[in-house]
Amino acid sequence: MADDPSGRLARTEVPIHPPIAARWSPRAFDQVAQLARTDLVALLEAARWAPTWGRRQAVRFVVGLRDDETFVTIAGSLRRGNSYARAAGALIVLCADEGEDERTALYSAVDVGAAMANLSIEAVTRGLVVHPMAGFDADALRTDLGLGELRPLVVVAVGRLGDPAAVAPEIAERDSRPRERLPLADVVVNWPIG
Repeated sequence: MADDPSGRLARTEVPIHPPIAARWSPRAFDQVAQLARTDLVALLEAARWAPTWGRRQAVRFVVGLRDDETFVTIAGSLRRGNSYARAAGALIVLCADEGEDERTALYSAVDVGAAMANLSIEAVTRGLVVHPMAGFDADALRTDLGLGELRPLVVVAVGRLGDPAAVAPEIAERDSRPRERLPLADVVVNWPIG
């Protein structure tokens, strides 16, 4: 695994905004590094200012800092394969307020995705790493955190990049895999690339 995120830049057809090219989702977190409050607030602000359908602002955030009660609750909901996230400095649950109409319910998930993307890019600009996860018990979180009708869609681990020698071998192996995406020609269906 490259411990220098610049060694993990995305291979793109043309240059893209550097923080987007540098964004990746490592699993090796520094388990002692503390997150500065200003960094965490900046991530939430970036997420809050993501595009939102119909100005509904359907995204809600639950923040747990390492070892506080909320963090422990969120970490307890993670599936075994995501246990590495217990070393993160914070765990943030992005929830959808699906509202009272079908369209808000449909597009609230799009808003959560946009918020997650903004949060991730802001993290890169601050020298932080994030790893979004779908492997968690959403029903348990809804109950244990008293979320009512909010729908937990993703848990994002936030922190500083950890030492690859200090993580379990299977985590180091997963983080060392090449960054890959399907070529543009395979995902753009109506316009010739190149």
